[in-house]
Amino acid sequence: MRETELMLAGYGLTTAEMFYRMPDYRNVLNSFIWQDYDLAPDHPRLFRFIEFWQEEIEGPLHSVRFVHRKEIAPGEWRNVKGEFYLQ
Repeated sequence: MRETELMLAGYGLTTAEMFYRMPDYRNVLNSFIWQDYDLAPDHPRLFRFIEFWQEEIEGPLHSVRFVHRKEIAPGEWRNVKGEFYLQ
């Protein structure tokens, strides 16, 4: 599906920062940024990527931070009956 179709289906943009240890230098932490459209609160794509990382990539994960934001959400609307100007 296209990005707009995903957003209309309830997906939001998920950004994750993964800290991992270098395979040859275990005391060195490096970071990797991952971003994709995902469904909150289960985040199936993010967890699938983390599982892939743990199975296929040599650098063991230290920690993962992520944030999720829906790009299309109900807007705030209010009926304004008048305006006041202060000078």
